[in-house]
Amino acid sequence: MTTDTPPLVSLQAPKDVSIDELETSLSSIWQSYSNNDDGLAATRATTFTFIVYEPEGTQQLLTALGFYSGPIDGIAGPRTTAAIKAAQKAYGLEVTGKSNPQLLTKLQEAFAQAIEEGKLTSSDQKSLQPYPSDLEGAGLADAIAAVNPCRIITLCPTTGEDEGVSAQVSAYCPINKRTQQTLICCEYVTLRGTAAALDRIGGMISELVISELPKYIWWKASPEPDYGLFKRLAAQSDSIIFDSSTFMAPQTDLIRIGEMLEQNMPIADLNWGRLAAWQELTAEAFDAPERRSAIEEIDKVTIDYEKGNPAQALMFLGWVASRLKWLPVAYTSEGGDYDIRRVTFMSPDKRTIEAELAGVPIADAGDVAGDLISIKLSSTNLQADCCTVLCSETTGCMRMEASGGAQSCRIQQVTSLADQNTEQLLGQQLRRWGRDHLYGESMDLTYKILKLVSS
Repeated sequence: MTTDTPPLVSLQAPKDVSIDELETSLSSIWQSYSNNDDGLAATRATTFTFIVYEPEGTQQLLTALGFYSGPIDGIAGPRTTAAIKAAQKAYGLEVTGKSNPQLLTKLQEAFAQAIEEGKLTSSDQKSLQPYPSDLEGAGLADAIAAVNPCRIITLCPTTGEDEGVSAQVSAYCPINKRTQQTLICCEYVTLRGTAAALDRIGGMISELVISELPKYIWWKASPEPDYGLFKRLAAQSDSIIFDSSTFMAPQTDLIRIGEMLEQNMPIADLNWGRLAAWQELTAEAFDAPERRSAIEEIDKVTIDYEKGNPAQALMFLGWVASRLKWLPVAYTSEGGDYDIRRVTFMSPDKRTIEAELAGVPIADAGDVAGDLISIKLSSTNLQADCCTVLCSETTGCMRMEASGGAQSCRIQQVTSLADQNTEQLLGQQLRRWGRDHLYGESMDLTYKILKLVSS
């Protein structure tokens, strides 16, 4: 999948239709185009069905501005209602507990002002717009459709009044998929309504999925395993895709993903893909014959990440622990400026391993919340040749080297993965069949670590 999106031929611009006539409306697009005068024919989606669940921005804005602390799920539950009422009261609006255009405008203005006054962290700012818009044939959906002609069903839960579900259909054909006199095209269906309204038509949404093709869900929200619509869609999906870098409550949401993996759900996490270079260099550091046995001497792990979201750090630690068969036995969180978390493991030969995760405040953070900064693997045995430092920038290396220790460390810098953006990672995921067993094993350890907190 490339980042250069080929131009698209508009077969049908977004058109409002009745939800009862969605399939009829889609079929009429192809029938009308096959009867045109230029001799061209249009072929419908041929690769997969892609469902995107994308809540409106109300909850993100309420969260960033301090009114809301619940999951970003588009569900107008008691906490969302209370947060909306608090915001409406704070901004002098009519207190209804329902989102509306006036509230959204006020929240956007307050958010922009808070950024200007430096009152929001970089993580707060990233939480609002984690992805470009996928609506109306723009953004990532176009990039996907240009390479993989498919049916894209975008579900847009709102937090306003429940007025049922509105629907739009459209169709676009990437020029690079044109063969002779045929255009291979992508179909778009966009459904807007409250989470409850979308749940009511869950059966109709399931019927829109093309049965003979693979089915993917991109759930751009907090995991909601008890939400009826999620359960219905997940039951018929080949892959449920999340991005843990956008989770507002990472520990809680990672625990939910761990629970779903235990139930054998086909889960994927785009944020897991961002760890590939760190994993490869870690493994490479112990490839040399003289260092292979030294890996068993590791009993200290230090991980620095950009403060705000510990998901990458926790998953990397879970990966290391799963490879070396460490069992987590204690987890403490100290908070503070560096949001220190400590995890104690027991190795198969009964050695104690101590891990420290530190959220480093970064003034100019990257595009992904919680990116790794540096990693150090070392040993209290000063004779062991296992000390390894990986870092994404010079300052990261300097911090790890300055942490002391008499061991000589192997130091490597991780090359920037600018091409590992959301589009790239999503494209890779949409070409993958079956479960990622390495991810599953690593998340199993991450889940066990996090369960120590709740216990």
